[in-house]
Amino acid sequence: MEGAGNRSLRLALGLLAVMTLILAGIELTLFLSAGTAPHWVLALYVAVAVEYVLGGLLAWLWRPSNRMGLLLCLGGLSLLVAALENTEVPALVAVGLITAELPIALIVQIVLAFPSGRVNGRLARGLVVGGYVMTTVLRAPHWLFSDPPGGLNGVLEVAHRPDLAHVGMIVQDVADVLVIGGTALVLALRLAGARSIQRPVLAVLYPYGIVVLSFLELAGHLAPTLVGISPVTVFVLQISALAMIPVAFVLGMMRGGFARTGEIEELGAWLGAHEGGRPQVREALAAVLGDSSVQLLFWLPDSERFVDGLGAAADLPRASSGRAAVEIELAGRRVGAIDYDALLIAEPELVRAAGRVVALALERDRLTVELLASRDALSQSRARIVRSADRERRRIARDLHDGLQGRLVLLAMRAGRLASSEVGAPATGEVVALQRGLQAACDELRALVQGVMPTLLIERGLYAAAEDLVDRLPLPTVLELPQADGALPAAVEGVGYFVVAEALTNAVKHSRARELVVRLTREDGRLWIEVRDDGIGGARAGSGSGLRGISDRLDVVGGRLRIDSPPGGGTVLTAEVPCES
Repeated sequence: MEGAGNRSLRLALGLLAVMTLILAGIELTLFLSAGTAPHWVLALYVAVAVEYVLGGLLAWLWRPSNRMGLLLCLGGLSLLVAALENTEVPALVAVGLITAELPIALIVQIVLAFPSGRVNGRLARGLVVGGYVMTTVLRAPHWLFSDPPGGLNGVLEVAHRPDLAHVGMIVQDVADVLVIGGTALVLALRLAGARSIQRPVLAVLYPYGIVVLSFLELAGHLAPTLVGISPVTVFVLQISALAMIPVAFVLGMMRGGFARTGEIEELGAWLGAHEGGRPQVREALAAVLGDSSVQLLFWLPDSERFVDGLGAAADLPRASSGRAAVEIELAGRRVGAIDYDALLIAEPELVRAAGRVVALALERDRLTVELLASRDALSQSRARIVRSADRERRRIARDLHDGLQGRLVLLAMRAGRLASSEVGAPATGEVVALQRGLQAACDELRALVQGVMPTLLIERGLYAAAEDLVDRLPLPTVLELPQADGALPAAVEGVGYFVVAEALTNAVKHSRARELVVRLTREDGRLWIEVRDDGIGGARAGSGSGLRGISDRLDVVGGRLRIDSPPGGGTVLTAEVPCES
């Protein structure tokens, strides 16, 4: 359903179109009575002005939040005002003389503002300001110090000083070259640096804008002197070239740079449609914003990262990429971001407003994407755990078979020979050897059990096992146990010991640290494990089997791992383990 705001806009634009046509009719009547130029030439001039206004109204209707429609309307109105120079009313002639070249400045702004409606960049903004100065301030000597053409000589003349008028003309010509040349350069650089998705939009208006501005600059100065073309013919060629600017703009619209849309409230109506007629959120945003390259990114709070619609990790665009992003929040919580083309959409607030409308729908899609990402991560994690457990079982079986079992068999054979031998000195030596062998077997069995599950952990718990682990490290290590009381669930102790042991092993092997700190705390139904070092940093989750193993173990019990490891700034590993008693 069309919103009230959209109906009001249509009504206002319709009234503006009617008023423009009425003004054009009045102006044509004044021209016909004046007879200062061929009637068909003046009619062509007025027709081009009306074309600009109507093209601007169409653009305004298609994209209410974009300023291109306003700029085109102002360009057409400036043409109508400048044409007043050809009337016989002194006041109107004065207005026409002052604004005679103002349309050139508006054309400069139009081509530099396309397609977003805003002029971006210091150089471009400087060129727009220079264009207005060039066509107003620098033109003043022309009508202040020399007789203007037409039947109302001296309507604005304050002194007859052709010398000052000539100097002013030279200054204006230099400014013309700088502004027009600079504008052409900016457009060429933008087109050369545009990405492939932007070129179809820019390739129509930018090259034509360069040609038109260059032609307007050269035609008035060179055509009459070099090839003898009459001023009327030059004027017709210039106005005909200007007439194609709105046409080039419409072609840019048709090629995707200015897609049809309504007000932002229409987005809510689209998303509120029944399931069969409701567009996807991304497609609805692309239509409303006029940017077919819009991408939705979803925020996963558990892993604190953005992902795309397939659950793959994604980053917010860099400013140098020509793209931008606005983050979307729902009830104070970050739910995602909209990645858009900064060249096509210069106003982030429009994207932010659209984001507020789709926040609920985005949250629904975010949950789906989070489920996909969690499912994939869970499948990979479980597969790695299964493989790791299988390798561990194979290692234990191999060690028992090849090591301990063989030694116990040999001991059993020696014990058999001892039993059948005579008692004597040789037998005493055999007994001693048997005793030593059995002791070694026991030591090996104890070490094997310790590797699978430390005895101290089983008998006295995680805190005691952590103390023993820290005492055996080759680096100075501080163990902080603010709340070392209360029993922990067996599963939590097993995961906690593995996290501490693996984190310390990684720190000793890779961090080049001088000191380590281990902190274990239990609060709010969770066990928090923090391992800090003052080493070289640069660690990343998933970058090695050790850290990936820690993450997998935590995933099994619903825990989370966070690593803060700036290069050269040491590493802080924080593990969160659910610990409901």
